[in-house]
Amino acid sequence: MNYIERLAWATDIHLDFVSFNRVAEFCHAVSQAACGALVITGDIGESDSVVGYLETLAARINIPIYFVLGNHDFYGGRIAEVRTQISALADAHAGLHYLPDAGIVPLNDAVALIGCDGWGDAQLGRGFHSRVVLQDHYLIRDLAALPVMGRFARLRALGEAEAERVRELLPKSLDENQQVIFATHVPPFREACWHQGKISDDDWLPHFTCKAVGDALLEVMRKYPTRKLTVLCGHTHGAGVTHVLPNLVVYTGGARYGMPALQNTIKI
Repeated sequence: MNYIERLAWATDIHLDFVSFNRVAEFCHAVSQAACGALVITGDIGESDSVVGYLETLAARINIPIYFVLGNHDFYGGRIAEVRTQISALADAHAGLHYLPDAGIVPLNDAVALIGCDGWGDAQLGRGFHSRVVLQDHYLIRDLAALPVMGRFARLRALGEAEAERVRELLPKSLDENQQVIFATHVPPFREACWHQGKISDDDWLPHFTCKAVGDALLEVMRKYPTRKLTVLCGHTHGAGVTHVLPNLVVYTGGARYGMPALQNTIKI
C-alpha cells in the first residue's frame, strides 16, 4: 500500500517546445515540491519524442510518475502504435506508470488514482459542423487518413472507448475508497472547458471536451453520493475549477507553450 500525502500535478508541458535546460528546470521544480508522486495529464511531447522525454523525467525525478497521453503525444504516429510503445516503456521502468494500463492505483488507505487519455469527441457545441479545424486532423495518422465524417465518427468512438473504461474502473475504485482522483487529458464537461477565463464557444467545444467520459462520470457519481471524485485535466491551456456535483469537482490546468510548470500540489 502506498501512503502518499501530497501529489504533484502537471499538464500540457510540451517538452518538445523547450531546451534541455528547461526540461531540467522543470524536473528540479517537481523534486523541490516534496511530493510523493507526480501526475501528468497529457501533452508531454509528440510521437517521436514522448518516450525519450518520459525516460528523462523518470531519470531526474525520484518519485513515481503517473501519466496519461494527450493529443499532441500522438502527432506523427498512429494511436495504437504510440500506446504500445508507451506500455512497453512503462513495463520497463519501475517509476513510470501509464494510467490506462495501471488500473486502480491506491495512494493511501482511502484515496485511489485512475486515468484515461480522453479525446475531443465532437458531441458538444456545433459537433461536426464546427468551423474549427485542428492540427490533430492532419498530424495524427489515424485521423488524417479519413474523410471529414469518418474522422468525427472515429473521434466519437475513441471517446466512447474511454467512457467504457471509466464505467469499468470508477465503481470498483469507489467501492474501496472514500475518494478517487481521475486523471485525463480532455475536459469531460462543457463547464470545465476553460480558455482565458471563459468557457469555450460552440465551435471550440467539440474539439476540447469529451462528453462520453463526462456522461460516464455523472452516471457513476450519482450512484455514490457519499464518495468524492476529483478530476484533473488539461488540453485547453486555460485554468478553472468546476463543481459539477456536490461530490464531483473538475480542475482544468492552465499551461503556456515553452513554460512547463506544476499546476498544483494536492494534499491527499
